[in-house]
Amino acid sequence: MSLLRSIATIGGLTMVSRVLGFARDTLMAALLGAGPVADAFFVALRFPNLFRSLFAEGAFSAAFVPIFVGTLTAEGRTKAIVFAEQALAVLTAALLAFVLLVEIFMPAFITLLAPGFIGTETFGLAVQFSRLTFPYLLFISLTALQGGVLNAFGRFAAPAATPILLNISLITALLGTGPMMPTMGHALSWGVVVGGVIQFLWLLRSCGREGVWLRLPWPRLTADVRRMLLRALPVAFGAGVYQVNVMAGTVLASLLPVGSVSYLFYADRLNQLPYGIIGVAVSTALLPLLSRQVRAGEVDAALASQNRALEFAIFFMLPAAASLIVLAAPIIDVLFRRGAFGPVEVNETAHALSAFAAGLPALMLVKSLTPGFFAREDTWTPVKIAIVCAIINVALAALLMLPLRHVGIALAASVANWLNAVLLAIVLYRRGFLQADARLKSRLPRTMLATAAMSAALLGVLPLAEAWLSGPFIQRASALACLITLGAVVFMVSATILGAARAAEVRALFHRRR
Repeated sequence: MSLLRSIATIGGLTMVSRVLGFARDTLMAALLGAGPVADAFFVALRFPNLFRSLFAEGAFSAAFVPIFVGTLTAEGRTKAIVFAEQALAVLTAALLAFVLLVEIFMPAFITLLAPGFIGTETFGLAVQFSRLTFPYLLFISLTALQGGVLNAFGRFAAPAATPILLNISLITALLGTGPMMPTMGHALSWGVVVGGVIQFLWLLRSCGREGVWLRLPWPRLTADVRRMLLRALPVAFGAGVYQVNVMAGTVLASLLPVGSVSYLFYADRLNQLPYGIIGVAVSTALLPLLSRQVRAGEVDAALASQNRALEFAIFFMLPAAASLIVLAAPIIDVLFRRGAFGPVEVNETAHALSAFAAGLPALMLVKSLTPGFFAREDTWTPVKIAIVCAIINVALAALLMLPLRHVGIALAASVANWLNAVLLAIVLYRRGFLQADARLKSRLPRTMLATAAMSAALLGVLPLAEAWLSGPFIQRASALACLITLGAVVFMVSATILGAARAAEVRALFHRRR
C-alpha cells in the first residue's frame, strides 16, 4: 500500500472517531459543564494518558516497530512473532505491577497532579475517578502492541478504528448508565476502562484474522527484548517529558479559577481533530515504511517518503489551523453551548482554542519528523530536543498565565511546539536525512498563499454572518456549515490555481500503486 493511501486509510477512520468524539464531548459539555465534577474527570482522564505515551503509542511503538519490521524482513514471520510474544509478556508484567502500585497510592499522585484541588470536593472525586480509569493504561498498551504488529504487516484499518470503540463506550456511559451512577463522572470513568477492554479484544480478533495469535509466555529479558527496552528508554523519557509538559498545564490551570482545566480540555480536544486525522496518520504510516527503506539502504526513497509525508500533512494542516483560529468562537458555540455550558464558557474556551491552533502546524511537523530519527534507531536526539522545549514551555506558561490566565498556558504550548519542530528539522537537515526536493519547495509557499486567501475570505464574510451566528441552534449550525464550506471551496480553488495540489494526486490516494 502506498504511503499516501495508508495515510488516507488511517485518516479516514480517525475522522469517524473524531466525529464520534465530538458527539461525546457535546454530551459531556451539556451534562458536565465546567464545574468540579468535570474538572475531576478530566484530570482522571489525563492521568492514564500521562503514561500512555510511555507504555503505548510513543515509546513502545518507536522501539518495537523498527525491530519487529527488521526481524520480519531478515528472519521471517515466525521469528518476528516470537519476538512480539516476548515483548507482550514483559509489557504485561510491568504494567500489572505499575497499575497496582498507582492504585494504592492514588491520593498522593492526585496531590502532585492537581495541587489546586486539595481541600475541595474536587480532590476526592479526582481520586475516585482516577482509580476507575487507570486500568485503562494496561489495556490500551496491549492494544498498541497488537496495532504495531498489524501495521508492520501493512494492516492499518483495524488499529485506526480502535478509538471509535472508546467513543462508543463513553457515549453509552453518558446516555445509558449515567442516570444510574452517583455522578456523570462515575459513569464516564467506568466507560473509559470498559472501552479499553473492548479495544483490546477488537485487535486480538484482528490479529487472529491475520493469522497472528500472540501467546503470553513467561516474561524473559531476551536479547531482542533488552534491545527494545534500551531503545524505548529515551523515547519513554521524551514522552514522559511531553506528558509532564501537558500535565504542567493542568497543574497550573488548577491554580486558576474553577473551570480553567475544562476550558483547556475542550479547546485541546477540538485542536486535536485535524492533528489526530492527519498527524497521527502520517506518523503511523511513515515509521514502518521508513524503517524498511532505511534497512534496505534505499536512501533516495527514504528522502522522497519524508518529503511526500511533509507535503501531504502541510497541505491539510495549514488551512485547518487557520480555520480554527478565525472561526474559534462560532465553532465552540455550535458544538458546546447548551445545558451547563453557557456563553462565558464559550468565550473562554474559544480564546484557548485560538492559542492552541497557532501551534497546530508545528505539532504536525513534529509527528512527521520524528519517524526520521526512530527509523534510523536514533531515539535520543528527539528526547534532548523535547527536554529543552519542555523547560521553555513550563517557564513560559507560568509567566503568561499571570496576565492571560488559561490562554497563556495554551499559547506557551504552541510556542514550545514550534521550537520543537524547528530544532528537529535542523538536526535532520544537518545529518542529510531531510532534503526538501523541488516539489516540496514549490508547493509549500503555494499552500501558504492558498491558506491566506481562505483566511481573508472568512474574515471578510464573518461580520455579515453575525446575525445568523447569534440565532437559534439550527440557524447557528447552518451559518457555521456555510462558513466552513466557503473556506474549503476558496482554499481548494486557490490551491488548484496556484498549483499547490493536483486533482490526479487526490484521486491516486484511493488506488493501489504497483
